[in-house]
Amino acid sequence: MPSFVITEKCDGCKGGDKTACMYICPNDLMVLEPNDMKAYNQEPDQCWECFSCVKICPTQAIEVRGYSDFVPLGSSVMPMLGTEDVMWTCKFRNGTIKRFKFPIRTTPEGQANAYADLKGNDLEGGLLSTEEADGMALRGPAADQRA
Repeated sequence: MPSFVITEKCDGCKGGDKTACMYICPNDLMVLEPNDMKAYNQEPDQCWECFSCVKICPTQAIEVRGYSDFVPLGSSVMPMLGTEDVMWTCKFRNGTIKRFKFPIRTTPEGQANAYADLKGNDLEGGLLSTEEADGMALRGPAADQRA
């Protein structure tokens, strides 16, 4: 289910040129309605359901229904972005609320470990470079199983 804006909660990021959800949407779907000063998803069919707009919204006015493998149908999912983690609140149809906290990357932009000294043998190999470094070998079919 694509993102949708709860208009009662949306304040248009207090009248700026660009709202937080407009800034963060990787598909440029969020727009600001100039008369009401409320954001909305202009093309719900194109929404990737990445939760970026939901996480960044300062008034928690945007929701995306969770996938059924994450929460049961009819449940709502609301992330709350902190400085070091994201708190996910799942509200189930029966009213039960569960919260899960996951850390977020706190590495400054451009300073993530690039593993400069770790090189794979080639791009066509069947192993990841970390698997090669650990000495793993690609297993093939046993000789006695061939027809």
